[in-house]
Amino acid sequence: MLTVRHDRKYSKIGIMGGTFDPIHYGHLVAAEGARHHFSLDKVIFVPAARPPHKTQRVISDPEHRLQMTSLAIASNSRFEVSDLEVERAGLSYTIDTVRAVSELYSGAKIYFITGADAVLEILTWHKVGELLKMAVFIAATRPGYRLESLAGNFRGVFDKVRGNIATMEVPALAISSTDIRRRVREGRPIKYLLPEPVEKYIISTGLYR
Repeated sequence: MLTVRHDRKYSKIGIMGGTFDPIHYGHLVAAEGARHHFSLDKVIFVPAARPPHKTQRVISDPEHRLQMTSLAIASNSRFEVSDLEVERAGLSYTIDTVRAVSELYSGAKIYFITGADAVLEILTWHKVGELLKMAVFIAATRPGYRLESLAGNFRGVFDKVRGNIATMEVPALAISSTDIRRRVREGRPIKYLLPEPVEKYIISTGLYR
């Protein structure tokens, strides 16, 4: 469980949300890029237990995803993993996670790191008005991708929230968890798409087969 560190004052906290099924280098590069670019004190990875936008897909057990995330971030002292959403009952709403982290790190500015596609759905998120007042959203995009290119879906509403959204290019974002799961099912290699300890964990547990 996430606990407050009293050894120093934190001014900027990043939250990396996602199912991490499995976590891969795209997630890690995005988190480290955001940490550097926005001078974050730390980035907390929060695997979602029951994401409301993915109720139609079977997701691996939270304990597997927590373990893979822990293995992936072990070498970075500025990264942490939290079971906040796994321990919380009900659907995993982002606003509940942001609120919990804000309470633990009182006074810190909160940054929520996610993919551009998720940001473009932000108006459908639970209590989005309140959420956008509580955190700055960092939309990780592929190089050359313009968030505005899909903003037409908002029909003008995007302009009202864009002040709370920052974009950041991530070279490794073409890697996807969906493709990795498919590769495992088909017996194709996943090496170099994700950290070696995560690859070994997937093989040893038989995940995605």
